[in-house]
Amino acid sequence: MTDRQSTPAIPAFVLVRPQMGENIGAAARAMWNFGLDHMRIVAPRDGWPNPSAVALASGAGRLLDEALLCADLPEALADCTFTFATTARSRDLTKPVYSPEAAMQLAAQKIAAGERIAVLFGPERAGLENADVAQANALISVPVNPQFASLNLAQCVLLTGYEWMRASSDVAPRSDEMAGTDWAQHREVEALARHYEDRLDEAGFFFPEHKVTSMKTNLRNMWSRLPLTRADAQMLHGMMRQMVRWKERD
Repeated sequence: MTDRQSTPAIPAFVLVRPQMGENIGAAARAMWNFGLDHMRIVAPRDGWPNPSAVALASGAGRLLDEALLCADLPEALADCTFTFATTARSRDLTKPVYSPEAAMQLAAQKIAAGERIAVLFGPERAGLENADVAQANALISVPVNPQFASLNLAQCVLLTGYEWMRASSDVAPRSDEMAGTDWAQHREVEALARHYEDRLDEAGFFFPEHKVTSMKTNLRNMWSRLPLTRADAQMLHGMMRQMVRWKERD
């Protein structure tokens, strides 16, 4: 076993008796999307290496080159301290069952404590056998449509990899793409509000007299609620100036 494979920095994804090279390649691509490069392959049906896997890896060929080929599952799990088995159906085995999110959170905790974690993925046709699952410490069950619970190998790998990325890194739930601008400062929003208020006043918008104060307050409140950028403020200034020029030409 290489030093890379034995370094407990990320979980090892173990493909158990995968049937098609294309699916192995797609799984490698899915893993690399989320920075996972510890692949172990147990008794692939069509042998190894497999040119079809390389064709589907799409830039993740290094994972295939460095994948650990194992004759059986005990060999693949020999250095692991905790193993998850992915499954889409119930098993007649007493084991804790985790969602993908909770499983990868636990994996991150265990890896941070120095443990080696593995995640098992079964063959495409029917998934892991009970004999495989019996060697795992816990299950990962994906919440899917009970009338159609079938996930292909790469889909399951992708979903688990995504949850690993969320659990092991600071993934912001939301970020704003500013497209070369910044948020408008209060003084810029205030200048925009005054500009519109003055022009609307000149146009006779604030009427009748007893509603003028509340109308201006509501307008200011509207500006404060808008998430305006500096570019937005400049454009709104320009729109009002152009409308005034157009009116003055009439």
